[in-house]
Amino acid sequence: MEEYDVCVIGGGPAGLAAAIAADKEGARVLLIEREDRLGGILKQCIHDGFGLVRFGEMLTGPEYAERFIEEFERREIACRIQAFVTQIHKEEQGFAISVVDRTGVNGIRARAVVLATGCRERTARQVFIHGTRPAGIFTAGCAQHFVNLLGEMVTKRCVILGSGDIGLIMARRLTLEGAKVLGVYEVKPEPSGLTRNIRQCLEDYQIPLFLSHTVTRVFGQERLEAVEIARVDDKMKPIAGTAKRISCDALILSVGLIPENEIAEQLGVTMDTAAKGPICDDFLMTDVEGVFTCGNAMHVNDLVDYVSESGERAGKNAAHYTRRQREYITLETDPSLLYLVPQRVEAASGQPVVLYFRSSRSLDRAVLEIHDGEHILFQKEYEDLKPPEMERMTLDLKKLGRTAGSRLLFTLRGGGG
Repeated sequence: MEEYDVCVIGGGPAGLAAAIAADKEGARVLLIEREDRLGGILKQCIHDGFGLVRFGEMLTGPEYAERFIEEFERREIACRIQAFVTQIHKEEQGFAISVVDRTGVNGIRARAVVLATGCRERTARQVFIHGTRPAGIFTAGCAQHFVNLLGEMVTKRCVILGSGDIGLIMARRLTLEGAKVLGVYEVKPEPSGLTRNIRQCLEDYQIPLFLSHTVTRVFGQERLEAVEIARVDDKMKPIAGTAKRISCDALILSVGLIPENEIAEQLGVTMDTAAKGPICDDFLMTDVEGVFTCGNAMHVNDLVDYVSESGERAGKNAAHYTRRQREYITLETDPSLLYLVPQRVEAASGQPVVLYFRSSRSLDRAVLEIHDGEHILFQKEYEDLKPPEMERMTLDLKKLGRTAGSRLLFTLRGGGG
């Protein structure tokens, strides 16, 4: 049975960064990736906009990934591609991992594990679209794979449901390839994607965006022939009498991402119901000793730069992991925040902590406040906050004078957007 200090599961931007960071710290590292190439979703993201924070320049997804892949290969870090983790168990000295690849079933032991498993897209059945099951219904990522990697057009005339970033980018991509995008329909009263993508992908190409609308039904047997669109009320329920039928040959779904955490759940890691990822501390370690989380498995990020940042932190901390008693300060939120990551901070760490959060609604002239139950300990102003746009901040908890066992409440106040 092979033995490693750190096993990184997932070979996308988070996993690559984690493996490189752990290797830099002198750890013996193994990276496991289920696809036949490293890079994760970046392989098919041929648009630019990646790397502005990290490299200060505009890169495509493959260009961004290649910078990490080149360093990964130069360091000769152990890697298994087309490999799947089928079982993982915590042992006294680490973890026993069963991996299936082209050679068969292999056993691996690791002192620490980094979960960099990314996220998956919601499907039509997960958003309760009724009707038949014809060809022509794709998630945005699936459509992107067909067009960008396989060179196959999936539609001539389509409707896009959901205004997530991948859906917005595919609206532009399909238009450039000659398809007619009839409209992007969003069930919420405001867009779900970044403002820059609304402008660059829809407004610049005169693609209409319909808020408070959803697809309620699909039509067709062998191939999609039409969809039924309806307005929704403030509870996102279709309004009677507003349905209309639109002829199309494809429905592209961009209705949200779900962090992939089946392995974390197998290990008994406690999950955050809001962020959809593991509860973790400022070292990105979960409540299962020796299991670290990062990237989109921890929470869905807007920018790949922050995915890589969390991967590096998780990999470095996993390389130095030792079992010891830990005491925490708990970070809590009220309903004004959609989520906050990490959810707890080791009281003895003494290091500034990087926090990621989203507001639960649009706010202008917003103020983030940290309370201890009686007093406001910290305030930070924001010009505007929107749920689709993640915020990153660095906080020095030493200046707040909190000790182990303390609980801090994060709140937002401000005007409506």
